[in-house]
Amino acid sequence: MCNLYRLEKGPDAIRKLFDGAQIPLSFPEGIPNFEPREVHITDRAPIVRASDAGVAQLVERRWSWPGPTGKPVYNLRSDNREFPAGRCLVLADGFYEYTAPADPKQRRKDRWLFSPSGGEPFAIAGFLRDTPGIGEAFSLLTTTPSPDVAPYHSRQIVLLRPAQWQRWLQSPDPVGDLLQPLPAGSLKVAAA
Repeated sequence: MCNLYRLEKGPDAIRKLFDGAQIPLSFPEGIPNFEPREVHITDRAPIVRASDAGVAQLVERRWSWPGPTGKPVYNLRSDNREFPAGRCLVLADGFYEYTAPADPKQRRKDRWLFSPSGGEPFAIAGFLRDTPGIGEAFSLLTTTPSPDVAPYHSRQIVLLRPAQWQRWLQSPDPVGDLLQPLPAGSLKVAAA
């Protein structure tokens, strides 16, 4: 399951993406200063959430919250759920999955980077909640794997294209139809 993703865009590039999607974007906590990087569980990372005024807000929040057993909740199944509140977009340029090593003598798993095949940006469907002792934290939503991911993992994160972002953030209507894998050929995969 996705426990590492990549973000190479800075705040200016993110603003341009949202301008292109015709979604007003604000920075209520100031423009964050983050470098291109891999984002790990418990890291603070940029997300976009809706505001009461209908403007998307770019903020930084922690990825995951402690679960009942103390292990971090970093992925949530979206199957048969609607998420009427707490929806957010997790900004990413790619995500990683791991498989058993091709070489049985190798100790580490093989790592695979998935990114958009046509260069079109995507965001990960996220769920944001207030967590005692942490504040707002987010988790990535998962679904059945697309044909591109299925050879590597039995689940995948929900990826949303720019045309879906506004609806995901602000629609009062059910959005379960958005919580689907992308069509075959949407992602390219490379050994990482």
